[in-house]
Amino acid sequence: QVQLVESGGGLVQPGGSLRLSCAASGSAFSNYAMSWYRQAPGKQREWVARISADDSTNYVDFVKGRFTISRDNAKNTVYLQMNSLKPDDTAVYYCNAIVPVPGTSFMYWGQGTQVTVSS
Repeated sequence: QVQLVESGGGLVQPGGSLRLSCAASGSAFSNYAMSWYRQAPGKQREWVARISADDSTNYVDFVKGRFTISRDNAKNTVYLQMNSLKPDDTAVYYCNAIVPVPGTSFMYWGQGTQVTVSS
């Protein structure tokens, strides 16, 4: 069982920045593929960014150039640096881990952290 705990959400003005953190349990964090998702009110949860065990990254088009995903394996933590925030970025942001085990993998979710972009 892997536990994920997000932090760093809050209220920010348009154009501002926030950095989300997700701390993971487990001794093999460096092997996890980590992602951020978000869910706005009345909408489905959507994928935002992913960082693989080899540190390769991928982003959904609407955050490219504004958001950066990174990881610190020594701290078992993944980050999402969000710049140039827009009101449309308002959502609950969730951390996701894909944990490989022999022959399969497991998916885990954090509890989410609220990000509100408003003046």
